[in-house]
Amino acid sequence: MILIDDTVISEDVADEFFVCDLSKCKGACCVEGDLGAPLEEDELAIIESIQEQIAPYLSEEGKAVIDKVGTWVKDEDGDFSTPVIEGRECVYAIYDDKKYLKCGIEQAFFDGKIDFRKPISCHLYPIRIAKLAEYQALNYDRWSICSDACSHGKQLGVPIYKFLKEPLIRKFGEKWYSELEKEIEERKEEK
Repeated sequence: MILIDDTVISEDVADEFFVCDLSKCKGACCVEGDLGAPLEEDELAIIESIQEQIAPYLSEEGKAVIDKVGTWVKDEDGDFSTPVIEGRECVYAIYDDKKYLKCGIEQAFFDGKIDFRKPISCHLYPIRIAKLAEYQALNYDRWSICSDACSHGKQLGVPIYKFLKEPLIRKFGEKWYSELEKEIEERKEEK
């Protein structure tokens, strides 16, 4: 484990390889699983405030679910997530012309309509953050639908922490990320 400030980072984040390969998975992470994307409490108001700007990017089915249940849901454990359409894809997911799932929120961001890229849990995937008493644990979430991303990352020689540099900086800051790089390099030298 790597310890930086109040974060405990799994060594898998440094040692395992990962680069999304949308041509293979077609955005399956937006449709597979039990719930929608995990949301942090401070993201709830943001998601609510951008509905008008992102509406043109969403599917009619997604908008209907949002009208019915709201912009986010709270599960039985008290955790927040995005709603899903009939137990399947996230309400914010959209199909492109290749039938790949993409994030409607992120498309609005790329088009300059909003300044919120997408939920941090999506941006950080395949890292999941677990809140512990005094720490946040950053763990690599292995999922069979991402096996092509693992192969692709290994082929390109890109470890998870490098693939996720931008979202890690978004979440924890430049100084934290520099410390992570330093810790990982020192570990490599010791081996």
